[in-house]
Amino acid sequence: MAEELKLFRTWSSVFALRIVWALKIKGVEYETIFEDLSNKSPSLLQYNPVHKKVPVLVHNGKPIAESLVILEYIDETWRETPLLPEDPYERAMARFWAKFGDDKVLTSIVWGVFFKEGKEQEEAMVEAMEHLQFLEDELKGKRFFGGERIGFVDLALGWLANMISIFEEVAGLKMVDEDKFPLLAAWMQEFADSPIIKDNWPPRDKMIAKFQALRDAKLAAAASK
Repeated sequence: MAEELKLFRTWSSVFALRIVWALKIKGVEYETIFEDLSNKSPSLLQYNPVHKKVPVLVHNGKPIAESLVILEYIDETWRETPLLPEDPYERAMARFWAKFGDDKVLTSIVWGVFFKEGKEQEEAMVEAMEHLQFLEDELKGKRFFGGERIGFVDLALGWLANMISIFEEVAGLKMVDEDKFPLLAAWMQEFADSPIIKDNWPPRDKMIAKFQALRDAKLAAAASK
């Protein structure tokens, strides 16, 4: 019996993109179901009743939620082109940096810098720069976070290669300066230009419009308090 593999995602989710990239790298065929999160489908609510979010990967009727968990599932299920290193310590460190990306880097940039202005934004920028410096240091002597090819951490942090420039354009600021973060800037460019990555970016004009609207709404709500 043929395997059934479905990916529930939205057109813009950076978390779902991790799964798209991983499946493409592995050469695994799958079906895409695009969700409207303002009108979630019964299937999404059935498959992810805890978080009610995308992405969700459904493999032969069994759902897996949360993007980093899904990445590990993909890597363990389809062994070709491994995403995680073989060495236990290196695997642990890959998981550490992926979690750092979500817990610290993404949080400080999106909720700290992008959705703030004035003094609050300035204070958040200091924290975000500290986090980016850790990534810069981690790239020393490496082409990708995974070494000579794209791996688990690269996919986890891949949103930076697209979203940073969108945040910079919408908010009118500079976060990743090539002089301050030369290795990170070079990684962002090479990652973004890799064929499988480049072919699956969402439309930039739609992303800018979406995040401009989100930022305007967040700032307006904060100002009205």
